[in-house]
Amino acid sequence: MTLRHDAHGVLSGWRAPDAGQEQLRELYVAHTEAYADAMSRECHPDHLTASAIIFSADHQRVLLTLHRIIKRWLQTGGHCEPDDATLADAALREGREESGIVDLVIDPVPVLLSRHEVPCGPVRPAHHLDVQYVAVAPVGAQHVISDESDDLAWFSVDALPTETDASVRALIAAARTRLRGTP
Repeated sequence: MTLRHDAHGVLSGWRAPDAGQEQLRELYVAHTEAYADAMSRECHPDHLTASAIIFSADHQRVLLTLHRIIKRWLQTGGHCEPDDATLADAALREGREESGIVDLVIDPVPVLLSRHEVPCGPVRPAHHLDVQYVAVAPVGAQHVISDESDDLAWFSVDALPTETDASVRALIAAARTRLRGTP
């Protein structure tokens, strides 16, 4: 199975939490059907990406990266790579690369979708069709700042930095709902 087939299957079977997310789900499914390279950064102007919001083991803090180019606090994530077998694998790889935490555990079911404009590729406007996951770090996890970040820090879910946009706040809220009741 290819990454594109995995993405199509995951998105076709995903239950969107609301009408806006359902519209995005339908757009993403159509994108995977229309483009053989839907998962590649070479697919212009839009392509699927994968990200993970990383929670502490007690689910009380999130690890955010101050993006080097965008200058906002975001979840970890980015482009899919040829070696990624699944969207969840891509999100987990990105989380590990950008956090330095190797023992992350990822929920294999997406929590949200986010379509956002990016300065990516030769055609504008361009968009990342981001499939967002929830990951949890082990107790005592030590993070390491990657070269993609100006900073990397843990924040209480109730005290996020002002440079955190509405889409990240929505992701954190949806992820908290998903994590409720899990150890």
